[in-house]
Amino acid sequence: MTDVVLVLTTVSAADLGESIATALVDERLAACVSVGAPMTSVYRWKGAVERETERQLVIKTTRDRLSALQTRIAALHPYEIPELLVFDASGGSSRYLDWIHGETQSG
Repeated sequence: MTDVVLVLTTVSAADLGESIATALVDERLAACVSVGAPMTSVYRWKGAVERETERQLVIKTTRDRLSALQTRIAALHPYEIPELLVFDASGGSSRYLDWIHGETQSG
């Protein structure tokens, strides 16, 4: 078990995804953010079924940076209720996990 987590969120446009990704990495809240290809999301919102083109952000960080990361996403994200799902990384390359730790430390 590790304290590295993956955080998922979606955005409506590539430039917004890249802007959020850059802010999170610049501020050491994430070691890496991958902005995925366009996809179609189908969901129910306020009683209606909606369809939107979105991009998935996969954010690699540590559990101790999670609260600050969630606060920052809420500040940067235009959605009323942004997707924010957190998954524990149950394994992986120890060198990669060490890199995530090093990149999310302040300083």
